[in-house]
Amino acid sequence: MADTIKSEIHLALIHYPVYNKVGEVVTSSVTTLDIHDISRVARTYAVNSFCVVTPLKTQRQLVERLIEHWMTGYGAEYNPTLKEALILTKLMINITETVRDLTERYGKKPVTVATAARKFPESVSFQCLQRKMKKGEPILLLFGTGWGLEKNIIKEADYVLDPVEGVGAYNHLPVRAAIAIILDRLIAR
Repeated sequence: MADTIKSEIHLALIHYPVYNKVGEVVTSSVTTLDIHDISRVARTYAVNSFCVVTPLKTQRQLVERLIEHWMTGYGAEYNPTLKEALILTKLMINITETVRDLTERYGKKPVTVATAARKFPESVSFQCLQRKMKKGEPILLLFGTGWGLEKNIIKEADYVLDPVEGVGAYNHLPVRAAIAIILDRLIAR
């Protein structure tokens, strides 16, 4: 893939509404490691944008400080490849704002695709989503933090992607690993 190629794929890392381990709807904490790693994965696979979605002001301030550190001054000089990756990274308050931003950019609503660690009756395969990607429409992949996306996000998405499955019954990948695997399956040559 040439450096100038950009797909119409967009990522959203959702911190609310998600579940905690006992099934309550919560706002999960932003982790700086997720932002660093997912930004780098997004840049590697020529994703168009990566949105960190959190309603919490203090968490948004953390993300803003992180991005500013690596985009300007010493951080940008120290690690220019991270700066290049973080150019794709945006901060959003909620999914509605994320969809609205993409709708304004493209003149039409993006196709929303929820991801989960388990299969749903309406799940689509990676091959099915690849066919949809070839149409050139903007596609927003929704990734949950904590113990996954709240059920209404799954219901309201245009599609739910088949889960990444390992070799046994255990299936609780870190979100940044799941994103890398999914992008590789969807985009890699």
